[in-house]
Amino acid sequence: MRNRERTGDLSVHAVSGTYVVLLGMSVAEDAVAGLLGFAIERTDHTEGEHTVLENPLLFEVNDTKDPDRSTALNPVQEFVWGDYAAKPGHTYSYRVTAMGGTPSRLTPGASTDVRITTEDPDDGDHGVYFNRGVAASGAYVRRFGDVNPATVPNHAAYKWLGRGLEEAIKAFIGRAVDGRFALRAAMYEFSWGPVLDAFKVAAAAGADVQIIYHAVPSSSDKTGATNLAAIEDAGIANLCTKRTHTKIAHNKFIVLLEKGRPVEVWTGSTNITEGGIFGHANAGHRIADERVAKAYLGYWTELQPDPERPALRVALDPHPKFPAGLPRRGSKTTVFSPRSELAATDWYVRLANKAKGAVFLTAAFGLTPEIAPVFEGERSYLRYLLLDLRNGKIEAMRRDPSNVVAAGGVKGTGGFRKWIADQLQRLNVNVDYVHTKFMLVDPLSEQPIVITGSANWSDESVKLNDENMVVIRGDQRVADIYLTEFMRLFNHYRLRGRARTPRGQVSAGPSDTAQAGRRLHLTPDDSWAKPFYVPDSPEAKERLLFA
Repeated sequence: MRNRERTGDLSVHAVSGTYVVLLGMSVAEDAVAGLLGFAIERTDHTEGEHTVLENPLLFEVNDTKDPDRSTALNPVQEFVWGDYAAKPGHTYSYRVTAMGGTPSRLTPGASTDVRITTEDPDDGDHGVYFNRGVAASGAYVRRFGDVNPATVPNHAAYKWLGRGLEEAIKAFIGRAVDGRFALRAAMYEFSWGPVLDAFKVAAAAGADVQIIYHAVPSSSDKTGATNLAAIEDAGIANLCTKRTHTKIAHNKFIVLLEKGRPVEVWTGSTNITEGGIFGHANAGHRIADERVAKAYLGYWTELQPDPERPALRVALDPHPKFPAGLPRRGSKTTVFSPRSELAATDWYVRLANKAKGAVFLTAAFGLTPEIAPVFEGERSYLRYLLLDLRNGKIEAMRRDPSNVVAAGGVKGTGGFRKWIADQLQRLNVNVDYVHTKFMLVDPLSEQPIVITGSANWSDESVKLNDENMVVIRGDQRVADIYLTEFMRLFNHYRLRGRARTPRGQVSAGPSDTAQAGRRLHLTPDDSWAKPFYVPDSPEAKERLLFA
């Protein structure tokens, strides 16, 4: 949902997802003088609760042993801010106030109120679920301590980390309640017992359950052996078929059939593992569209006999016919791999290059040459890139003023870094922080494009692996959910990058109040706002995009 309000020189544009509300603020350029930031109050009309949002950054004068982090004392010095504590299906009002004066004596100026309702994760047509994806955060430690989530009673840590993702997967499988239903699944990493048990329950209820799983023999990759052990432990070997004639059987989808007719699909980036559901950032996406479900069922049927790659390419290459331009309005286009050529990737790049407002992309394994053209050359708009880990290529891309880049937290030893290594790394094997694979093209427009699924942006994902993607055009609700979650994760890791401890120093633990490493503070004057009004600067582009 989107709503925009203006009072005098101050405007506020609110965009809501399920658990996130983004606020894009702007003031007239002649009102920037003396601006120290924005105080933000929130009223929850659903629960009758009023609060002043907090700011993790403080004025230096307020950086005491037990500081008050209220934005009334430490105003937001950004023109885009996120409320990451919102709840689905709630109606909120936000009052944004421009603050002037001095850090020790702030004075309120213009104020604007904007009202918005957050989305329910599932509206009947699309169910979009993002896990929290920030297991390596101080918020986890403050709630549960420096402990393995498996040791926390009542599944509480897992529920907090999963944020409804596990429940949604099991609920989708649970729709198959008797012999009228069937499930057809294709899985890569497939070892989280509660989900395997859900398939077993569906089969015991009379549903026709058939699962294809990654079992490619490899001395270096133990995924197939892990899958088989979990399948045998769950007692569902009779429901499962091995997929061996591929490089990686990388799908994570389920088709629901009712009376022999495919009716819904579960897809996305989430592997059925502890790390996939609760560790690194992931999305699950339910699509209730018979045409899409039929396409996925057709793909599953091609996979089921475990064909060799050349034969599968012959079946998959003809569809879809990739247009030279945009997909039609309101369309959902399915793309399956392996394919003979990179026509799918070429199409994604063309779609990104047709953007007018912005492009947002998440990549688990870096930016490969196939997708790199999206981030090359000067543009009138911003391109946001969220990667799993920092590398040299990131710094090069950052130098392009059209690119805004963030990456997963810095590895290291000592303090909080040791906790990340001991706890987060225990959950995840190949990807530490960001496992989602989606691209958003002009998400704030009337006809946004969302590209989402299992495929990493690489040659191998298109030509060698079993993969699925869906391209959705014109669904603002879906785009708003993906955008707000992108910005939640992006800002989480962008702030870490800004405040990262210098090389060679031990970083502070999440409860350490001592001055450790490099501390950031709010700017004590209006100089922080000036770059946001420099024509064609990244800061100005971001302000105009969101506000």
